Amino acid sequence: MKKFALVIGASGAIGSAIVKRLAKDGWSLYLHYFKNREKVEHLVDDLNTAYPHLEFIPVQADFSVDDGAEQLVNQIYSIQAVIFAGGTAYYGLLEDTPSSVIDQLWKEHVQNPIRLVALLSKKLRQHDISYIMFIGSIWGEAGAAYETVYATVKGAQHAFVKAYAKEAAYQGILVNAIAPGIINTEMNYHLSEEEKQEIYNEIPLHRMGEPEEVANMVSFYISGQADYVTGQIIRLNGGWYI
Repeated sequence: MKKFALVIGASGAIGSAIVKRLAKDGWSLYLHYFKNREKVEHLVDDLNTAYPHLEFIPVQADFSVDDGAEQLVNQIYSIQAVIFAGGTAYYGLLEDTPSSVIDQLWKEHVQNPIRLVALLSKKLRQHDISYIMFIGSIWGEAGAAYETVYATVKGAQHAFVKAYAKEAAYQGILVNAIAPGIINTEMNYHLSEEEKQEIYNEIPLHRMGEPEEVANMVSFYISGQADYVTGQIIRLNGGWYI
C-alpha cells in the first residue's frame, strides 16, 4: 500500500525541500499551497517524472481565515503523516504590529493547524504508527525582539506538540517539532550582509542552515527509525541556542 503524507506549505523553500526528500523516501504526497499553484504544479510534474509509482496531489486552502482547516480536510483521504511547514512571519515592533497581522499569524501557525489535526485524527489512527511534525522555530524557545508575535505563535506550536503528544500517544500518533535556527530562505533575505555576518559570529558553525537539512530531519523522524520519540522540540540551529 502507498503511504501518504501531507505537507502544509509545500510551495515554500522548506516545504518543497521536505516534499522532495519524502518522495525520495517513497512517500506519496499531498502538496498544500495557498496562492502559489504554479510552483506546486511544476513540482508535481517533476515528481511524477522521477517517481511514477507514487502519487502527488496538489491541495489548496487559506490558513489565514477561520475555516482554513475545513477547506483542506475534505481533499485528504488516506494519511499517515502531516508536516506543518507553512505560515508567514512578521518583522517589526510590537506596538507597530496591526491586530490583523496578529490574527493572521495565529490562524496560520496555531488555530488552523490544531483544527486540522483534530479533523484528521481519525484517519491517522487507522495506522499502527502515524506522525505529526511541526516546523517550529528557535524563536519559539528563545524569543526574539522585533519578531514578538512570530515567536509567540511558534511557542504555541511547541506547547501544542508537548500536550498533544501525551494525548495521542495511546493512539500511536507521534507528535514532534523541529525548531530551526536561521535557514537560507526568503524569510531572511531582508538581512544585509553585515547583519548576516553578525549572526554567523554568534553561531558556532558560522553559517545558515539549508532547507535540505530541515528536510533530512523530517525524513528521519517519520521514517520508523525514531518511533520512541514523541513530544520533543528538536533543535536544528548550528549550536546557536543550546
